[in-house]
Amino acid sequence: MSTSLKTKSISIIKAFTITCCFILLNSACTSTNEVSPPEPIYPVPTEDQMAWHEMEMNAFIHFTTNTFTGKEWGYGDESPEIFNPTDMDVEQWVSTINDAGFKGVILTTKHHDGFCLWPSEYTEHSVKNSPYKDGKGDVVKEVSDACKKFGLKFGVYLSPWDRNFKEYGQPEYITYFRNQLKELLTNYGPVFEMWFDGANGGDGYYGGAKETRKIDNKTYYDWPNTIKLARELQPHILFFSDAGPDIRWVGNERGYVGETNWNTMTPDTLYAGKADINDLLNAGSEDGTDWIPGEVDVSIRPGWFYHAHEDSKVKTPEQLFDIYLTSVGRGSVLLLNIPPDRRGLVHENDVESLKGFRALLDERFSNNIADKAKATADSYRGKSKQYGPANMLDNNMDTYWTTDDDVKTGSFEIAFAQPEEVSYILLQEYIKLGQRVKGFNVEVMKNNEWQQVSNATTMGYKRILKIDPVTTQRIRINITDSKACPVISNVEVY
Repeated sequence: MSTSLKTKSISIIKAFTITCCFILLNSACTSTNEVSPPEPIYPVPTEDQMAWHEMEMNAFIHFTTNTFTGKEWGYGDESPEIFNPTDMDVEQWVSTINDAGFKGVILTTKHHDGFCLWPSEYTEHSVKNSPYKDGKGDVVKEVSDACKKFGLKFGVYLSPWDRNFKEYGQPEYITYFRNQLKELLTNYGPVFEMWFDGANGGDGYYGGAKETRKIDNKTYYDWPNTIKLARELQPHILFFSDAGPDIRWVGNERGYVGETNWNTMTPDTLYAGKADINDLLNAGSEDGTDWIPGEVDVSIRPGWFYHAHEDSKVKTPEQLFDIYLTSVGRGSVLLLNIPPDRRGLVHENDVESLKGFRALLDERFSNNIADKAKATADSYRGKSKQYGPANMLDNNMDTYWTTDDDVKTGSFEIAFAQPEEVSYILLQEYIKLGQRVKGFNVEVMKNNEWQQVSNATTMGYKRILKIDPVTTQRIRINITDSKACPVISNVEVY
């Protein structure tokens, strides 16, 4: 064969080889691309709601004239002069809250008595007429600034009911209320959550009238336009009320959301007098049209405001830990009230309890033994590693294990290198694609056979299962029912 012919043959072979490699590579890429992610199961959380879920624990601060009168609900006739903390230090509040692991603070800027913790230009019933800092104080600004210093988000509670304002119940009050909203949402930096109480109308001082006034709380406040105004001032704000529109009450103030907890609800299923309204708020609705997750509000003390006779009744670290499991551990956000005392300080008993609570969280959730475990599953989407079981253990919340669209059940195992004592199992759905899991159980391998140790319904943003301590080398989670293919982003074992 001539040299030129040999050279030509080699060139042809090289070209053929390169073409084949290109085809194979392109085929592989095409194969991977063909495994598309699951379609969302609506509704899904907004970006702001997702950020709220990730906060997990926030603190409520109830502090006003009630702190000095010993009341829970002020009548509205209290003199501003009684508001006189002797050793006020809001940085002590916020640093205590921050050290305990909370991510945000919601301050009661005005409770039902109408006393304002900021120098509102629209009323004389405010801190500007108190002895605090000779009337130059602004508690809202102080707390907002302290939150910025310690890296916490800031939120506000503004009671729609005002037992002091003389025109409450009349159209003029709505203008007053909105003017106060403008002050709060304009002058105090980013506000992540706006908290509206369900208490509306009743007996009060009302500028000296001392009478009972009733309002239609569905129509009186013109909520759609009030909320629209607030969103124009704070585009990322989330609204809490009994039924949302962004965050719902869970129907109790005892520290728990339902073991079945759907983040979805249909707003028009809630109405005054509904027989099972608290049950609905507690569990949510599987087929709800809107993403309205529950927030668990509870106080560290029996009351919401500080009372000296409750100093011995502060919840213990163990009680707070149990509340954590029935709130955060069931896919909700915990809002724990921590009321400052008459000095203007978080009381020593509350501080110690919070320190103990933080220590329990660190002790029980510091060593994730799943970090070095291996995950396997009976199936995964398109047999693509992009959706494989290893994603549940990679500490990346944006990767997940999922199945093919027509597979709504499935099992996966977590295997350890050696036997480990297990007390808590933490699971998280990838809720950016919607809440899906309706039922699952957990088994452990013991005495060479699978033994069920827990059975549950919903999973949601986070589910923490507390089991009787057991030593095992393998754990199996069985998804027994799901609205669509399950999508699990994270598994931790402690």
